[in-house]
Amino acid sequence: MANTILTPTMVTRKALAILHSKLNFIGSINRQYDDSYAKTGAKIGSTLKVRLPNEYTVRKNATLAAQDTTESSVNLVMANQWGVDISFSSVELTLDLDDFAARVLEPAMAVLASNIEAEAIKMYVDVWNTVNTAGTDHPKNLSDWLAARGRLNECLAPKDGNRFFALNSVAMAAIVDALKGLWNPQAAISDQFRDGVMGKAIGFTWLENDLILRHTTGTRDNSTPLTDGASGADQDGSTIHVDGLDDKCTIKKGDVFTIADVYAVHPETKQSYGYLQQFTVTKDVTVNSTTGDADIEISPAIVASGAKQNVSNKAADGKALTFIGDGNSQYAQNLAYHRDAFAFVTADLEMPKGVDFAAREVYDGISMRIVRQYSISNDTFPCRIDVLFGCKAIRPQLACRVQGKKNE
Repeated sequence: MANTILTPTMVTRKALAILHSKLNFIGSINRQYDDSYAKTGAKIGSTLKVRLPNEYTVRKNATLAAQDTTESSVNLVMANQWGVDISFSSVELTLDLDDFAARVLEPAMAVLASNIEAEAIKMYVDVWNTVNTAGTDHPKNLSDWLAARGRLNECLAPKDGNRFFALNSVAMAAIVDALKGLWNPQAAISDQFRDGVMGKAIGFTWLENDLILRHTTGTRDNSTPLTDGASGADQDGSTIHVDGLDDKCTIKKGDVFTIADVYAVHPETKQSYGYLQQFTVTKDVTVNSTTGDADIEISPAIVASGAKQNVSNKAADGKALTFIGDGNSQYAQNLAYHRDAFAFVTADLEMPKGVDFAAREVYDGISMRIVRQYSISNDTFPCRIDVLFGCKAIRPQLACRVQGKKNE
Protein backbone atom coordinates (compact mmCIF):
# COMPACT_ATOMS: atom_id res chain seq x y z
CA MET A 1 0.00 0.00 0.00
CA ALA A 2 1.33 3.46 -0.94
CA ASN A 3 2.33 5.85 1.81
CA THR A 4 -0.01 8.74 2.57
CA ILE A 5 1.35 12.08 1.36
CA LEU A 6 2.59 14.01 4.37
CA THR A 7 0.75 17.26 5.05
CA PRO A 8 2.31 20.57 6.18
CA THR A 9 0.72 20.15 9.60
CA MET A 10 2.13 16.65 10.03
CA VAL A 11 5.62 17.80 9.09
CA THR A 12 5.47 20.87 11.35
CA ARG A 13 4.24 18.91 14.35
CA LYS A 14 6.96 16.31 13.91
CA ALA A 15 9.67 18.94 13.50
CA LEU A 16 8.46 20.79 16.58
CA ALA A 17 8.34 17.59 18.63
CA ILE A 18 11.94 16.78 17.64
CA LEU A 19 13.07 20.32 18.47
CA HIS A 20 11.31 20.23 21.84
CA SER A 21 12.91 16.92 22.80
CA LYS A 22 16.38 18.35 22.23
CA LEU A 23 15.88 21.52 24.29
CA ASN A 24 17.25 20.27 27.59
CA PHE A 25 17.74 23.62 29.38
CA ILE A 26 14.85 25.46 27.75
CA GLY A 27 12.58 22.55 28.59
CA SER A 28 13.22 23.17 32.28
CA ILE A 29 12.60 26.92 32.44
CA ASN A 30 9.52 29.13 32.21
CA ARG A 31 8.21 28.91 28.62
CA GLN A 32 5.70 31.55 27.65
CA TYR A 33 3.81 31.86 24.39
CA ASP A 34 2.17 34.95 22.89
CA ASP A 35 -0.21 34.78 19.93
CA SER A 36 -0.50 38.56 19.48
CA TYR A 37 2.02 38.58 16.63
CA ALA A 38 -0.16 36.45 14.37
CA LYS A 39 -3.27 38.61 14.74
CA THR A 40 -3.63 41.23 12.04
CA GLY A 41 -3.77 44.69 13.56
CA ALA A 42 -2.83 43.41 17.02
CA LYS A 43 0.96 43.46 16.94
CA ILE A 44 2.49 44.20 20.34
CA GLY A 45 5.89 45.32 19.14
CA SER A 46 9.18 43.57 19.81
CA THR A 47 9.19 43.85 23.62
CA LEU A 48 7.14 41.99 26.21
CA LYS A 49 6.80 43.16 29.80
CA VAL A 50 7.05 40.32 32.32
CA ARG A 51 5.50 41.21 35.67
CA LEU A 52 7.48 40.56 38.86
CA PRO A 53 6.13 39.89 42.38
CA ASN A 54 5.34 42.94 44.51
CA GLU A 55 7.46 43.66 47.59
CA TYR A 56 6.45 45.32 50.85
CA THR A 57 7.88 46.25 54.23
CA VAL A 58 6.44 45.20 57.62
CA ARG A 59 5.05 47.71 60.13
CA LYS A 60 6.35 46.99 63.66
CA ASN A 61 4.15 49.29 65.70
CA ALA A 62 0.50 50.35 65.99
CA THR A 63 0.73 53.31 63.61
CA LEU A 64 -0.73 52.73 60.15
CA ALA A 65 1.83 53.15 57.36
CA ALA A 66 0.01 52.40 54.12
CA GLN A 67 2.25 51.43 51.21
CA ASP A 68 1.60 52.03 47.53
CA THR A 69 1.55 48.94 45.35
CA THR A 70 4.04 49.63 42.61
CA GLU A 71 4.03 47.01 39.89
CA SER A 72 7.49 46.16 38.58
CA SER A 73 8.42 44.31 35.44
CA VAL A 74 11.33 43.41 33.21
CA ASN A 75 11.47 43.85 29.46
CA LEU A 76 11.92 40.76 27.33
CA VAL A 77 12.86 41.53 23.75
CA MET A 78 11.59 39.26 20.95
CA ALA A 79 14.62 39.90 18.79
CA ASN A 80 15.64 36.48 17.53
CA GLN A 81 14.14 34.99 14.39
CA TRP A 82 16.25 31.92 13.92
CA GLY A 83 15.74 29.05 11.56
CA VAL A 84 17.22 26.44 9.32
CA ASP A 85 16.75 26.36 5.56
CA ILE A 86 16.47 23.04 3.75
CA SER A 87 15.08 21.63 0.55
CA PHE A 88 12.95 18.55 0.06
CA SER A 89 10.94 17.31 -2.87
CA SER A 90 7.34 16.31 -3.24
CA VAL A 91 8.54 12.73 -3.69
CA GLU A 92 10.13 12.80 -0.23
CA LEU A 93 6.76 13.76 1.22
CA THR A 94 5.52 10.30 0.23
CA LEU A 95 7.89 8.71 2.74
CA ASP A 96 6.69 7.28 6.01
CA LEU A 97 6.66 10.11 8.60
CA ASP A 98 9.34 8.44 10.71
CA ASP A 99 11.58 7.97 7.65
CA PHE A 100 11.08 11.58 6.62
CA ALA A 101 11.85 12.73 10.16
CA ALA A 102 15.06 10.69 10.31
CA ARG A 103 16.33 11.78 6.88
CA VAL A 104 15.24 15.41 6.75
CA LEU A 105 13.94 16.79 10.04
CA GLU A 106 16.24 15.20 12.62
CA PRO A 107 19.53 16.78 11.39
CA ALA A 108 17.83 20.12 10.75
CA MET A 109 16.23 20.28 14.20
CA ALA A 110 19.43 19.13 15.92
CA VAL A 111 21.44 22.11 14.71
CA LEU A 112 18.58 24.55 15.34
CA ALA A 113 18.04 23.24 18.86
CA SER A 114 21.73 23.44 19.73
CA ASN A 115 22.00 27.05 18.65
CA ILE A 116 18.80 28.18 20.39
CA GLU A 117 19.78 26.30 23.56
CA ALA A 118 23.26 27.85 23.57
CA GLU A 119 21.73 31.32 23.21
CA ALA A 120 19.43 30.69 26.18
CA ILE A 121 22.27 29.42 28.35
CA LYS A 122 24.03 32.76 27.85
CA MET A 123 21.62 34.05 30.50
CA TYR A 124 24.17 32.82 33.06
CA VAL A 125 25.82 36.27 32.82
CA ASP A 126 22.78 37.77 34.60
CA VAL A 127 23.17 35.43 37.60
CA TRP A 128 25.14 36.90 40.49
CA ASN A 129 24.95 34.09 43.04
CA THR A 130 28.08 31.95 42.71
CA VAL A 131 29.47 28.97 44.63
CA ASN A 132 32.58 26.80 44.26
CA THR A 133 34.27 30.13 43.67
CA ALA A 134 37.86 28.88 43.97
CA GLY A 135 37.46 26.80 40.80
CA THR A 136 40.41 24.63 41.85
CA ASP A 137 38.49 21.45 41.05
CA HIS A 138 35.29 20.28 39.43
CA PRO A 139 32.21 20.55 41.68
CA LYS A 140 32.36 16.88 42.62
CA ASN A 141 31.44 17.08 46.28
CA LEU A 142 27.86 17.07 47.49
CA SER A 143 28.75 20.15 49.53
CA ASP A 144 29.30 22.14 46.30
CA TRP A 145 25.75 21.47 45.15
CA LEU A 146 24.25 21.81 48.61
CA ALA A 147 25.84 25.27 48.80
CA ALA A 148 23.94 26.21 45.65
CA ARG A 149 20.76 24.72 47.13
CA GLY A 150 21.29 26.81 50.26
CA ARG A 151 21.74 29.98 48.22
CA LEU A 152 18.45 29.34 46.40
CA ASN A 153 16.74 28.74 49.75
CA GLU A 154 18.08 32.02 51.10
CA CYS A 155 16.72 33.81 48.03
CA LEU A 156 13.29 32.21 48.67
CA ALA A 157 13.22 29.98 45.59
CA PRO A 158 10.03 27.86 45.83
CA LYS A 159 10.46 24.24 46.91
CA ASP A 160 7.83 22.99 44.50
CA GLY A 161 9.62 20.35 42.45
CA ASN A 162 10.78 22.85 39.81
CA ARG A 163 14.44 23.10 40.79
CA PHE A 164 17.16 21.98 38.39
CA PHE A 165 20.90 21.55 38.08
CA ALA A 166 22.28 21.96 34.53
CA LEU A 167 25.88 20.76 34.33
CA ASN A 168 28.31 19.63 31.69
CA SER A 169 29.50 16.05 31.24
CA VAL A 170 32.73 16.60 33.15
CA ALA A 171 30.89 17.84 36.23
CA MET A 172 28.25 15.11 35.91
CA ALA A 173 30.91 12.40 35.72
CA ALA A 174 32.69 13.84 38.76
CA ILE A 175 29.58 13.97 40.95
CA VAL A 176 28.27 10.54 39.91
CA ASP A 177 31.65 8.93 40.61
CA ALA A 178 32.07 10.69 43.94
CA LEU A 179 28.61 9.78 45.20
CA LYS A 180 27.96 6.44 43.51
CA GLY A 181 27.91 4.52 46.78
CA LEU A 182 25.87 6.93 48.87
CA TRP A 183 22.42 6.92 47.30
CA ASN A 184 19.27 4.98 48.05
CA PRO A 185 16.91 3.55 46.96
CA GLN A 186 18.57 0.86 44.88
CA ALA A 187 16.68 1.93 41.76
CA ALA A 188 18.46 5.29 41.87
CA ILE A 189 21.87 3.60 42.07
CA SER A 190 20.90 1.40 39.13
CA ASP A 191 19.89 4.42 37.07
CA GLN A 192 23.20 6.14 37.82
CA PHE A 193 25.17 3.09 36.75
CA ARG A 194 23.13 2.54 33.59
CA ASP A 195 22.80 6.16 32.41
CA GLY A 196 25.76 7.90 34.06
CA VAL A 197 23.60 10.73 35.39
CA MET A 198 22.25 11.69 38.78
CA GLY A 199 18.54 11.81 37.95
CA LYS A 200 16.83 13.37 40.99
CA ALA A 201 18.56 14.14 44.29
CA ILE A 202 18.58 16.76 47.08
CA GLY A 203 15.41 18.34 45.73
CA PHE A 204 16.72 18.93 42.19
CA THR A 205 16.42 17.31 38.80
CA TRP A 206 19.93 16.93 37.36
CA LEU A 207 20.34 17.71 33.64
CA GLU A 208 23.46 16.90 31.67
CA ASN A 209 24.05 19.56 29.03
CA ASP A 210 27.25 19.94 27.04
CA LEU A 211 26.23 23.38 25.83
CA ILE A 212 27.07 24.78 29.29
CA LEU A 213 29.28 27.77 28.58
CA ARG A 214 32.70 28.69 29.93
CA HIS A 215 33.06 32.26 31.13
CA THR A 216 36.36 34.02 30.40
CA THR A 217 37.08 36.56 33.11
CA GLY A 218 38.57 39.96 32.48
CA THR A 219 42.28 40.67 32.93
CA ARG A 220 42.87 42.33 36.28
CA ASP A 221 46.64 42.13 36.79
CA ASN A 222 48.18 44.96 38.81
CA SER A 223 44.77 46.35 39.76
CA THR A 224 43.41 47.04 43.22
CA PRO A 225 39.88 48.31 42.51
CA LEU A 226 38.28 50.45 45.21
CA THR A 227 34.90 52.17 45.37
CA ASP A 228 35.26 55.87 44.61
CA GLY A 229 32.11 57.83 45.39
CA ALA A 230 31.81 61.47 44.37
CA SER A 231 33.33 63.58 47.16
CA GLY A 232 33.66 60.41 49.23
CA ALA A 233 29.91 59.70 49.24
CA ASP A 234 28.46 56.23 49.69
CA GLN A 235 27.18 54.62 46.50
CA ASP A 236 24.03 52.72 45.60
CA GLY A 237 22.06 51.99 42.43
CA SER A 238 23.01 50.00 39.34
CA THR A 239 26.31 51.80 38.58
CA ILE A 240 29.32 52.20 40.83
CA HIS A 241 32.45 54.26 40.23
CA VAL A 242 35.81 52.68 41.07
CA ASP A 243 39.45 53.62 40.88
CA GLY A 244 42.74 51.77 41.31
CA LEU A 245 42.55 49.98 37.95
CA ASP A 246 45.54 49.33 35.73
CA ASP A 247 45.21 50.94 32.29
CA LYS A 248 45.36 47.49 30.71
CA CYS A 249 42.68 46.08 33.01
CA THR A 250 39.53 44.62 31.47
CA ILE A 251 36.29 43.82 33.28
CA LYS A 252 33.89 41.62 31.32
CA LYS A 253 30.14 41.27 31.27
CA GLY A 254 29.35 38.32 33.53
CA ASP A 255 32.30 38.83 35.90
CA VAL A 256 31.21 38.50 39.54
CA PHE A 257 32.59 40.45 42.51
CA THR A 258 31.90 41.47 46.09
CA ILE A 259 32.35 44.82 47.86
CA ALA A 260 33.88 44.93 51.32
CA ASP A 261 31.33 45.43 54.12
CA VAL A 262 28.31 45.16 51.79
CA TYR A 263 26.42 42.10 53.04
CA ALA A 264 23.50 40.14 51.58
CA VAL A 265 20.23 40.26 53.53
CA HIS A 266 17.13 38.11 53.87
CA PRO A 267 14.64 39.29 51.19
CA GLU A 268 11.82 39.71 53.71
CA THR A 269 13.26 40.37 57.18
CA LYS A 270 16.28 42.34 55.84
CA GLN A 271 18.54 40.68 58.41
CA SER A 272 22.14 40.24 57.26
CA TYR A 273 23.19 36.76 56.13
CA GLY A 274 26.76 37.46 57.23
CA TYR A 275 28.32 36.95 53.80
CA LEU A 276 29.12 39.58 51.19
CA GLN A 277 26.55 40.25 48.48
CA GLN A 278 27.73 39.18 45.04
CA PHE A 279 27.23 41.37 41.96
CA THR A 280 27.49 40.56 38.27
CA VAL A 281 28.82 43.02 35.69
CA THR A 282 26.13 43.76 33.10
CA LYS A 283 28.28 45.48 30.47
CA ASP A 284 31.93 45.31 29.43
CA VAL A 285 33.86 48.05 31.25
CA THR A 286 36.11 50.66 29.67
CA VAL A 287 38.88 51.85 31.99
CA ASN A 288 40.13 55.43 31.79
CA SER A 289 43.76 54.84 30.80
CA THR A 290 44.85 58.12 32.38
CA THR A 291 43.15 57.97 35.78
CA GLY A 292 42.53 54.23 36.24
CA ASP A 293 38.87 54.99 36.97
CA ALA A 294 35.80 53.25 35.58
CA ASP A 295 32.04 53.06 35.94
CA ILE A 296 30.81 49.51 36.45
CA GLU A 297 27.20 48.66 35.66
CA ILE A 298 26.00 45.95 38.04
CA SER A 299 23.15 43.66 38.96
CA PRO A 300 21.51 43.59 41.38
CA ALA A 301 21.37 47.31 41.93
CA ILE A 302 22.52 48.28 45.43
CA VAL A 303 19.40 49.01 47.51
CA ALA A 304 20.05 49.65 51.20
CA SER A 305 16.53 50.46 52.47
CA GLY A 306 12.84 49.98 51.77
CA ALA A 307 10.88 47.02 50.45
CA LYS A 308 13.45 46.23 47.77
CA GLN A 309 16.43 46.33 50.15
CA ASN A 310 18.97 43.65 49.20
CA VAL A 311 22.13 44.69 51.07
CA SER A 312 23.04 45.72 54.59
CA ASN A 313 24.25 49.18 53.59
CA LYS A 314 25.47 51.29 50.70
CA ALA A 315 29.00 50.88 49.34
CA ALA A 316 31.20 53.24 51.35
CA ASP A 317 34.10 55.07 49.76
CA GLY A 318 37.43 53.25 49.47
CA LYS A 319 36.06 49.71 49.85
CA ALA A 320 37.80 46.88 48.01
CA LEU A 321 36.20 44.99 45.15
CA THR A 322 37.10 41.29 45.10
CA PHE A 323 36.46 39.46 41.84
CA ILE A 324 35.49 35.79 41.73
CA GLY A 325 38.11 33.63 40.03
CA ASP A 326 41.47 34.53 38.57
CA GLY A 327 41.84 37.07 35.81
CA ASN A 328 41.92 35.96 32.17
CA SER A 329 40.73 32.46 33.08
CA GLN A 330 37.89 30.20 31.99
CA TYR A 331 35.35 28.56 34.30
CA ALA A 332 32.42 26.37 33.27
CA GLN A 333 29.17 28.00 34.41
CA ASN A 334 27.10 25.08 35.66
CA LEU A 335 23.75 26.28 36.93
CA ALA A 336 21.39 25.64 39.83
CA TYR A 337 18.01 27.29 39.33
CA HIS A 338 14.31 27.34 39.85
CA ARG A 339 12.21 27.22 36.69
CA ASP A 340 11.05 30.82 37.14
CA ALA A 341 14.56 32.27 37.23
CA PHE A 342 14.55 32.33 33.43
CA ALA A 343 11.94 32.82 30.73
CA PHE A 344 11.96 31.65 27.13
CA VAL A 345 9.21 33.25 25.05
CA THR A 346 8.10 32.44 21.52
CA ALA A 347 5.48 34.06 19.32
CA ASP A 348 3.62 33.16 16.15
CA LEU A 349 5.04 34.38 12.88
CA GLU A 350 2.58 35.46 10.23
CA MET A 351 1.57 32.89 7.63
CA PRO A 352 2.41 33.93 4.05
CA LYS A 353 -0.15 33.49 1.29
CA GLY A 354 0.32 32.00 -2.14
CA VAL A 355 3.01 29.49 -1.21
CA ASP A 356 3.27 25.79 -2.00
CA PHE A 357 3.39 24.51 1.56
CA ALA A 358 2.96 26.27 4.93
CA ALA A 359 2.00 25.44 8.51
CA ARG A 360 2.42 26.79 12.03
CA GLU A 361 2.15 24.86 15.27
CA VAL A 362 2.60 25.47 19.01
CA TYR A 363 3.78 22.81 21.44
CA ASP A 364 4.50 23.35 25.13
CA GLY A 365 4.96 27.10 24.71
CA ILE A 366 7.14 26.90 21.58
CA SER A 367 5.81 28.16 18.24
CA MET A 368 7.29 27.09 14.89
CA ARG A 369 6.47 27.96 11.29
CA ILE A 370 7.40 26.02 8.15
CA VAL A 371 7.07 27.50 4.64
CA ARG A 372 7.98 25.82 1.35
CA GLN A 373 7.84 27.41 -2.09
CA TYR A 374 8.64 26.24 -5.59
CA SER A 375 11.57 27.95 -7.31
CA ILE A 376 10.94 27.97 -11.05
CA SER A 377 14.45 29.27 -11.76
CA ASN A 378 16.19 26.09 -10.67
CA ASP A 379 13.32 23.62 -10.25
CA THR A 380 13.73 23.19 -6.48
CA PHE A 381 11.52 23.39 -3.39
CA PRO A 382 13.42 25.53 -0.83
CA CYS A 383 11.92 25.40 2.65
CA ARG A 384 12.44 27.59 5.70
CA ILE A 385 11.78 26.64 9.32
CA ASP A 386 11.54 29.60 11.72
CA VAL A 387 11.23 30.22 15.45
CA LEU A 388 10.76 33.77 16.81
CA PHE A 389 11.96 33.90 20.40
CA GLY A 390 13.40 35.92 23.24
CA CYS A 391 14.93 34.88 26.56
CA LYS A 392 15.59 36.73 29.79
CA ALA A 393 16.68 36.08 33.36
CA ILE A 394 13.51 37.52 34.90
CA ARG A 395 14.29 36.54 38.52
CA PRO A 396 18.05 35.85 38.53
CA GLN A 397 18.12 35.67 42.33
CA LEU A 398 16.48 32.24 41.94
CA ALA A 399 19.61 30.89 40.24
CA CYS A 400 23.20 30.21 41.22
CA ARG A 401 26.35 29.45 39.24
CA VAL A 402 28.36 26.39 40.27
CA GLN A 403 31.77 27.12 38.82
CA GLY A 404 33.85 24.45 37.11
CA LYS A 405 37.57 23.88 37.38
CA LYS A 406 39.79 26.65 36.07
CA ASN A 407 40.60 26.37 32.34
CA GLU A 408 38.98 22.92 31.94
